[in-house]
Amino acid sequence: MPPIDRLLAIMARLRDPQHGCEWDLAQNFATIAPYTLEEAYEVADAIERGDLPALKEELGDLLLQVVFHARMAEEAGHFDFHAVAETISAKMEARHPHIFGDADDDGQSREERWESLKAEEREAKGATSALDGVALALPALLRAEKLQKRAARQGFDWTDLEGPMDKLREEMDELTAAGTEQDRIEEAGDLLFAAVNVARAFGVAPEDALRAANRKFERRFRGMEELARARGVDFAGLTIDQQEALWTDVKASEANKAP
Repeated sequence: MPPIDRLLAIMARLRDPQHGCEWDLAQNFATIAPYTLEEAYEVADAIERGDLPALKEELGDLLLQVVFHARMAEEAGHFDFHAVAETISAKMEARHPHIFGDADDDGQSREERWESLKAEEREAKGATSALDGVALALPALLRAEKLQKRAARQGFDWTDLEGPMDKLREEMDELTAAGTEQDRIEEAGDLLFAAVNVARAFGVAPEDALRAANRKFERRFRGMEELARARGVDFAGLTIDQQEALWTDVKASEANKAP
């Protein structure tokens, strides 16, 4: 039996009303969705760590989520896994007419061609705004970037670096001046949104940049803790100046190790 058929059979068995798993039978699209997101993040984590055995496992976990959703849809009479595969196959062929059809490659970049075809698909589905279809469930930073890119394709974007930089400074001042908790929440959001615009202006993917910054902070903070232990001191009991000194030592150590 082909592996995908085996997986489909396993899911059908787990969802069997008479002999299935109680937990699997109790699930629905909404309860499974968080697991789907979690598995997608675990795939990304395995890629970042360069762990190919883990990537193989996590891709399997993510595939299981697709199979789970498709099985529930099949039981409800909507569609099945094969329809899902057929739909994405047709979409990929339609989005690559210069590969699978007889359209000429007119020199557009991959992103330009892809986004143009996606825009046509959204319009065919009744979209009324350039922002339609930007998923609400995306991480906020990534969604901000996508919203800004959609707006930029309509001409609503800064034409130079100074615009987003000035806006970032403006939002910092407004956050400082915010007088209520609700104002601070709003202005902090505006500040983060402006920071995404600045990153885009420099050609940097904000989500990638922040993930890298998180990794760097975690690495250096752990290094501070290790230094404190090696010196026989309680990190949490140090003053902020003493902790800053450790941070400086860790940074210097990293610089010395750099090729």
